[in-house]
Amino acid sequence: MTTPELPGASSQQSAPHQPHSNYAQPNQGASPQGLPPQPTKTTKQRNLLGLIALITAIVGFIFACMPGALIVGWVLLPIAFILAIVSLFIKDKPKGMGIAALILSIVGTIVGFVVFFAVVGSSFDNAFGSGDTKVAAPTGEAGSNAGTAENKTETEAGTRENPSPIGSVIESDDWRVVVNSVTLAASDAVTGANEFNDPPAEGSEYILVNYSATYLGDDSNGQMPALVSVEYVTADGTTINSFDKFVMVPEAMDTTSTLYKDGTATGNVAFEVPSAAASQGVLAVRPGMFGDKVFVAVQ
Repeated sequence: MTTPELPGASSQQSAPHQPHSNYAQPNQGASPQGLPPQPTKTTKQRNLLGLIALITAIVGFIFACMPGALIVGWVLLPIAFILAIVSLFIKDKPKGMGIAALILSIVGTIVGFVVFFAVVGSSFDNAFGSGDTKVAAPTGEAGSNAGTAENKTETEAGTRENPSPIGSVIESDDWRVVVNSVTLAASDAVTGANEFNDPPAEGSEYILVNYSATYLGDDSNGQMPALVSVEYVTADGTTINSFDKFVMVPEAMDTTSTLYKDGTATGNVAFEVPSAAASQGVLAVRPGMFGDKVFVAVQ
């Protein structure tokens, strides 16, 4: 006997039983580890304003180094500075060129001021330092500074091509300077003066210059001999200062003690000069800030 088939039974039996899962199916948009998708990294666009600031700063720096075109540099450098500042506040833009422009504009401004004061100093030198310096030939022993330039016979010497001899009296309104002696090949004397003195560089030697500076002015506060300058000029025209290489010298010149009218300071300064041509150089002596340079032979 056949069991009657209930209505709907075939449909229930045809669908297999699916076990219930407590785990959610993975999202197709998620990463394999189940992390949310990472945002795409965008490339920063070029900072056009920073580029303009950098170019302006470079051009301004170049003009700031040119005495005849300082005004152009002084116009461009502040513009570059402002553009650089603005470029640093633009979002999502690289800051490198803006920072470079900012630094270059500041350095260029400093260089511009240095060049400006050098030009002004040269103008003052031409305006006030011309015509009041007298040179008199030495009498008696080299280094005697008795008397004044008016009591001696003036010479036409004093140029690099025709330097004045050692012992010449170089006099301005405020100062009288006499180079008393020049000692070539003085390396042993200089290095032996202090244990911390470095020997001269290879191919160079120390020379010692002894000079006297007498204050002739009437400033009630006096003045320091530091206003008098003595430099060594090589045969090829290079200037060497005594402070280019610091050493302690025997009987050093005191340039910082104040002198009053007719007061005199005498002492030595040392120069590190090329050995092969030490005797071919000359000394450049300036008797005061506004005095003319007078060249003196070294032997």
